[in-house]
Amino acid sequence: MGTIEEYQALVAVLDRGSFTGAARQLGRSLQAVSRGVAELERELGVELIRRTTRRLQATEAGLRFYARMRTALADIAAAHAEATESAATVSGPLRVGGPLVFATVYLVPALDAFLQRHPRVSVDLQLSNEFVDLVAERIDLSVRVGELEDSGLRMRRMGLARRVTFAAPSYLAERGRPLHPQDLSNHDCVVRSSARDACQWVYERDGIRESVRVRGRFTASSADVCTEAVARGLGLGLAQMWQVRPLLDKGRVELVLTEFEPPPVPVSVVWPAGRTMPVRTRLLIDFLVSRLGAERW
Repeated sequence: MGTIEEYQALVAVLDRGSFTGAARQLGRSLQAVSRGVAELERELGVELIRRTTRRLQATEAGLRFYARMRTALADIAAAHAEATESAATVSGPLRVGGPLVFATVYLVPALDAFLQRHPRVSVDLQLSNEFVDLVAERIDLSVRVGELEDSGLRMRRMGLARRVTFAAPSYLAERGRPLHPQDLSNHDCVVRSSARDACQWVYERDGIRESVRVRGRFTASSADVCTEAVARGLGLGLAQMWQVRPLLDKGRVELVLTEFEPPPVPVSVVWPAGRTMPVRTRLLIDFLVSRLGAERW
């Protein structure tokens, strides 16, 4: 059986997307991280990470193993933190950030469970669909969906969020169901104008990416407004699965092009670097990584 250090190496490599980033996160040498992953692959007798000169990518077996190990390591960390702090009562306020719809579906239930476990902790939840300055807003930690570019933040990856194409049943009945991304050129698409490359939708199948230029009669700067417009039949939409799930559950939209989904986006918990972290903050980070890391985005 592999060691915790080897499991940590694999998880860190896939979280960071490189052996160098994993070594920096773990405070180990590049050679030690590479050796740990190689030893794990040798023991399991299966390739976990496929390496090329330009990139690395988890194999199917590697993704399954990674998902289980990430959750297990988070549980171990949470159990260790709880055991070491059992002599003290955790208390005090926490200011937490996150996206609006994500918070409604995922974050509020998780915070409810955390507060029941720690009755002397309070939470002030600040919601925004934009990336806010955590230091300026005095936010202790935040859940973010998307690539992180702020080097002043520390992070722990919780998972990858699916991005899906969807439409209202009424629209599909009138205009038909697209079977290939290139079919989108014959459809109305609802575009989020504030997104990068808003009119260029990228899809992936079997490791091959292709893009298609889309257009439509309705655009908006808000993701929530765009999803509602799609639900009302104004066109096809592209959004993250957690944004669409409430509409799916109510039968207001259906997924299309499920074999050609766009590349997923990371879901992470972030906090300002350089601060002395209170115990309550560390415990909440561990709790969110453990609980939300087990979700299917």
